[in-house]
Amino acid sequence: MDIDLLKTFVEVVRTRHFGKAAENLYITQSAVSFRIRQLEQGLGVNLFIRQRNNIQLTAPGERLLPHAQMIITGMQRAKLDVALADNMHKQVSLAGTPNIWDAFLQFGITNIVSAMPGVSLVAEVKAQQESTRLLLERTLDLAILFDPPKVDELVVERICTLPIIPISAFEGVGNENFFDNQYVYVDWGTTFSLWHARQFTGHTPPYFRTSTGRIALDLILQCGGSAFIPEVLAKPHLDKGELYRVPDVEHTSRDIFVAYHRDNEQKPLLETLVNLLVELTPNMSSEFGVK
Repeated sequence: MDIDLLKTFVEVVRTRHFGKAAENLYITQSAVSFRIRQLEQGLGVNLFIRQRNNIQLTAPGERLLPHAQMIITGMQRAKLDVALADNMHKQVSLAGTPNIWDAFLQFGITNIVSAMPGVSLVAEVKAQQESTRLLLERTLDLAILFDPPKVDELVVERICTLPIIPISAFEGVGNENFFDNQYVYVDWGTTFSLWHARQFTGHTPPYFRTSTGRIALDLILQCGGSAFIPEVLAKPHLDKGELYRVPDVEHTSRDIFVAYHRDNEQKPLLETLVNLLVELTPNMSSEFGVK
């Protein structure tokens, strides 16, 4: 099966539009249609229900999607592995959500790379569900997550706790107006959402929602507002007087976990990487003054 046909199929699924898929793949729309027809003919099924401005997957298309994603990821992994430089002996892939990168991984990825000579590190941004799927398919070695997957095939370890504090761009904000003063909601995972729902009762809806702490922080710095932000991200701006901590609003924290397949052939290497991530926590706290 031609890998380009699968890539085209996945892109059409992602965009739900043949024209947009063509633009993203740098081919013509007729080429996209031809590739999809080729794939359908080869499999002997229809993959899409084609209606004007409404492209939907058929049941066979739904079943093909995870296999296509696995094949594409596996092929990319194989190409990287074969193309390893002469001085590289192993390859390890890790993934974190955008918030994990913003609040944790970005502060120590250079230390991790320098501490693992001879290892080619592939670092990606992946959503929680996709990371779990890739771990089970063994096309991803290590995932760093807020919400640990409850799957028997995976080893899950807690590596640190991330303090998340209430901050505002406006001086003098208190408990009575924190949520009603251009409040920005940041999705810090399932546990945070449940905690937040109890705090937020009776307030007006947030004027902005995002799944990324960095976006919320930049917005507040430029336009004003308040939000729950990891202390490690807010600390430099608090020290400069650009932001203010809101002491009478309850703060919270999130545990950070690592997960990997218990039958991964590189388990000793992954355990070394996990130890480096654990060691990153005190170094990050010292550097940024987090207690």
